[in-house]
Amino acid sequence: MIQRLTEMNLPRFPLLSDQEMMELLHRAKEGDAEARERLINCNLKLIFNLVQRFAHRGYEIEDLFQIGTIGLIKAIDKFDFTYGVKFSTYAVPMIIGEIRRFLRDDHPVKVPRSYKELVYRVNRTREQLAATLGREPTIGEIAAEIGVEREDIVSALEAVQSPTSIYDTLYQDDSDPIYVLDQLPLEKELEPAWFEKIALKEVLDKLPEREKRVLLMRFFEDKTQSEIAGQLHLSQVQISRIERTALHHIRELMQEKNGEPG
Repeated sequence: MIQRLTEMNLPRFPLLSDQEMMELLHRAKEGDAEARERLINCNLKLIFNLVQRFAHRGYEIEDLFQIGTIGLIKAIDKFDFTYGVKFSTYAVPMIIGEIRRFLRDDHPVKVPRSYKELVYRVNRTREQLAATLGREPTIGEIAAEIGVEREDIVSALEAVQSPTSIYDTLYQDDSDPIYVLDQLPLEKELEPAWFEKIALKEVLDKLPEREKRVLLMRFFEDKTQSEIAGQLHLSQVQISRIERTALHHIRELMQEKNGEPG
């Protein structure tokens, strides 16, 4: 019997301190195969946690885990110490990017008929509402018209179209679009404390208070932009702008660390 990959049977290796991680990276860069292997083994749980967000795309977890491992190896090979960030901060987007490329280039062919039928209804309803309203309808308006949950529509779109369908524009004023993703609560794919360690903690404290608050509510409290807007007494478009500006500031902070021009 083939044993499925789970967190319980994942090979267990001790977590590395930041100093140990950097020492192993230096050795791996110098051609130390043992250090390279230890880096891979000690980051297997990181890969496993990231793979969970893609668990319902029609692929075996084991296959996605292997693709994620390729992303980790690329991160080890390409990591530059002048970046001034923790290795995990650099590795996470590399691993996710490798998995997304795989899904984009080889997404599942088998799509449930119910999803195909729902997408057909969504497209027809979207056109009808757009003609009636004189603008692109929101996913909530489409869902209400059809009589289904918003999450069901997004799941169907992701299954039938490419994974980037969640970034389809639902509404746009002068320049700031609202995407499908903005209408949905973020899934608790990763523990907030764990995500904080690998990505945002290093730069969040440097953001203006309002930008920091919006990102904390969005990515740590799993709130939708609509929920944040209601709580802060702002419009959803304003929250979208604040979030986009905050993410831009994060990129600028990272570039400053790397010595790159803004």
